[in-house]
Amino acid sequence: MAEQQANPIVFFDIKLGGEPLGRVKMELFKDVVPRTAENFRQFCTGETKGPQGRAQGYKGAKFHRVIKDFMIQGGDFLNGDGTGSTCIYGTRNFADENFDLKHDTPGLLSMANSGPNSNGCQFFITTVPTPFLNNKHVVFGKVVEGMEIVQMVENTRTVTNDKPAQDVTISQCGEM
Repeated sequence: MAEQQANPIVFFDIKLGGEPLGRVKMELFKDVVPRTAENFRQFCTGETKGPQGRAQGYKGAKFHRVIKDFMIQGGDFLNGDGTGSTCIYGTRNFADENFDLKHDTPGLLSMANSGPNSNGCQFFITTVPTPFLNNKHVVFGKVVEGMEIVQMVENTRTVTNDKPAQDVTISQCGEM
């Protein structure tokens, strides 16, 4: 029997208003949702090329939606406002892989979507248990280090549409 590879660990270095906040490390659950985990991993490493042949991914992207006692959402590196979607599979979005993992703790990585089978590049990190999202959003990872950074983002001041008053940016990202 082949030895199972460890799940990938990826990271975000996050800035608030241009000031470094710190690093968030996340384990991706490749063992449960391999397609979803790989989509996120490649956007962390920048190894996927866009239509113009340039690297595309989360480096420089913003968290565009922050709701205290719920989640922080980002990953729209196309439009920066929650309207953009793409994936590594050559389409705008891809199907829900499964709903085996539940939104039962803070610090979970889950796919943002606009309904069934509409996963793309946007994701959110929960800051509380969110069981009402079970069977609607695919959980694909968890924060393993830097949850205090997520909480700093969660507590930043917001304006209209839950947009942070200061830019919250992924200044660097990749795989450990």
